[in-house]
Amino acid sequence: MDRKHTSSIVLISISLLSLELIWTRILAAEFFYTFAFLVLSLAVLGLGLGALLIRIFPRINQGSTIGISLLLGGIMILIGPPIVYGLGMQFSSLLQEPGMFGKLVLIILILSSAFFFCGIALAVIFKRLHAHISQLYMADLVGGGIGVIAALFMMNTFGTPVVTFYISIPIFIAAAFNSKRYYRIIPSIMILVAIIAGNYSPALLKSSKPERAPVIYQHWDAMAQIKMFAYPGDEGRGMVIDNAANTPVYKFDGDYSIPDSASEDLWGIPVGDLIDQFDSCRFLSLGAGSGADVLQALAEGATEVHAVEVNPWFNKMLTVGDPKGYLESYLDSLDRELETLPIYTSNYYQNPKVTVISEDARAFIRRHESRFDLIYSLSSNTFAALASGSFALAENYLFTTEAFMDYWIALSDSGYLMLEHQFYMPRLVSEVIEALERLEVEEPRSHFAIYNLPQMRRKVLLLSKRPLENEILQTALRDITAENFQDIHLLYPAVDSLRDNIYQHIVEYGWEQVMDTLAIDISPNHDNRPFAAQMGLWKNFSFNSEGRLLPYEFFGFPLTKMILVCIILVVILMIFPITLIPYFIRGPGLNLKHYLYFAVIGFAYMSVELILMQQFTLLIGPSTYSVAAILMTLLVSSGVGSRYSEKFSLKTVFASILVCLIIDVVLFKAFVYLFGDFGQTLRILVTVLLVAPLGFFMGMPFPKGVRRVGSLVDWAFAVNGAASVLGSTLTILVVINYGFSVGLVMAAIFYGSAFSLLKQTYRLE
Repeated sequence: MDRKHTSSIVLISISLLSLELIWTRILAAEFFYTFAFLVLSLAVLGLGLGALLIRIFPRINQGSTIGISLLLGGIMILIGPPIVYGLGMQFSSLLQEPGMFGKLVLIILILSSAFFFCGIALAVIFKRLHAHISQLYMADLVGGGIGVIAALFMMNTFGTPVVTFYISIPIFIAAAFNSKRYYRIIPSIMILVAIIAGNYSPALLKSSKPERAPVIYQHWDAMAQIKMFAYPGDEGRGMVIDNAANTPVYKFDGDYSIPDSASEDLWGIPVGDLIDQFDSCRFLSLGAGSGADVLQALAEGATEVHAVEVNPWFNKMLTVGDPKGYLESYLDSLDRELETLPIYTSNYYQNPKVTVISEDARAFIRRHESRFDLIYSLSSNTFAALASGSFALAENYLFTTEAFMDYWIALSDSGYLMLEHQFYMPRLVSEVIEALERLEVEEPRSHFAIYNLPQMRRKVLLLSKRPLENEILQTALRDITAENFQDIHLLYPAVDSLRDNIYQHIVEYGWEQVMDTLAIDISPNHDNRPFAAQMGLWKNFSFNSEGRLLPYEFFGFPLTKMILVCIILVVILMIFPITLIPYFIRGPGLNLKHYLYFAVIGFAYMSVELILMQQFTLLIGPSTYSVAAILMTLLVSSGVGSRYSEKFSLKTVFASILVCLIIDVVLFKAFVYLFGDFGQTLRILVTVLLVAPLGFFMGMPFPKGVRRVGSLVDWAFAVNGAASVLGSTLTILVVINYGFSVGLVMAAIFYGSAFSLLKQTYRLE
């Protein structure tokens, strides 16, 4: 085996993993993450279909095919993004406009074509050199691990739009390796085209959707797309994350003596009365965003303010400003005074009372006990998908039962938690009750209240370390009177005329008794099942051609489950039947047990990968670091395992996988609390040490199976790829309903089944 083919596989995998990661960012920012999952899951199926083409049309199995297919794959990576943007796809109109469905199919075909052509190249190499599958599969997995780091690094360095075109370069280099001397000029030209396209990416990837106001600043890295708007007149500025989550930026003149009469209008949800309960208030903003919470705390007299924000770019903008001069250039073009964001806000993030922390809220809060007098959180979650490729659909861990237990422990003896959310509140009430009961708090229902702010369409939870007295209940946000009923009133504890509401019912009867009467899921979330936004129920499933397909489930439509079922049906009814076509063609064929074996290990591997990526976010914190640590560790360690797969017996391999999975199921929660106080670097190192042994053995089943089927590896690769998509999708459906532990047990059962399938046909090594 020559280095050319090994290097080619590494380069292909770098591009394909980068493609998944970057397109997840693009589709999540432009079309919402549930639709991103739909498109990319179906697109990745192209990889297996490309491999299957070699089996159905043997004449394609030639060395020259590698260079041609890679060239075509690279070209599709290049032209795909501008075409998708130019189509003007609106997922919310799928039920209203038949043409939108055609656009959806076209987008999937465009994206899948890159995987399809690269799948052909990989299958040809695997088939021609199947005797060296351990080394080839190692190159595939290690290349994927490098691709994860490369994509995240480049997105954070150059920006996501630029890297969208740059990721085609490794494919073109691989195409040059596998082309005849006189034809290498074509991939070389395409590399130059990719570089030029990257430089013009803002124009090539321009959304057709109108902006809500002039965009004066934008930044797009591996974590989020951030835009800053300049609102008309003197209305201030606003930031939006992935076109979904909004956060205001107040213009501040440096004078903290804001009149009481103006504070309610300025803050919206004021906490001045709660801050005044303390002689020296230690204030924590969870999800500080663009700093409005911090400004309010300083203006209301907090003596110690901690601003925790998972996206470090917000903190950088508020402390340093715009390092690239984008904002200054825009203002200069309007002949306006040049001012960076810190000057605009009078540098209140550099106030000595303020401590700025760029970290996940749960990772931060676990390190503190009886520390904060007031924990404040206003819609501190984002709807952005994790930057983890097509196989991810995770929520954050801010809204789980264990999260409220952590918040309670972090509060001082007389501290308060004020948490606002527009839609999650029924579910949060269920969790608060369970959390306080698990903490054995006496009379837990006397420690919290729910406020309704009708004009703002918001609900606010107030949690107190001490039983709430009536005086606090009536003044915590603003005075509750008959005159301002439309501005604020209590839903729990409610006056007699308002007791017939969902929150009062949950407290009085329990969520189990109330849920059957509701259109949404209000069951408590846990760290083992942190899918707070998945509130849709199957009983609400219906298609209304006049309705909009909203990208969220706050009103009960089970959008996520519907999309998952659609993907599962496509794989089962369309893709798997295609993988059976070779059985009707003359020539050698896969033994049925081998067919099932490759399907089962593909299903199981992706199940474990998906769960680990989401699960370890709780330990590491920010999704970008979590994804990088998990995917890189799992892929690289699996690659190393593939290389040494011949040295381990089949029984040892599968037994080791099962033991590692059982350890995760039983001890993961203990690992979180054992290592959760460590710094982020150490938490990442711990994650690597915990995941690497499992990944090492998970890299062995595929090459062991290939050594049994030999030149039929192209067919096996296609089956494995189809089952991978099925495994990731079905696993999400399982974990949303039953949790990560059940998903890992399911994966363990599949690995056990794979061992049984191979054992039945061949004697143990």
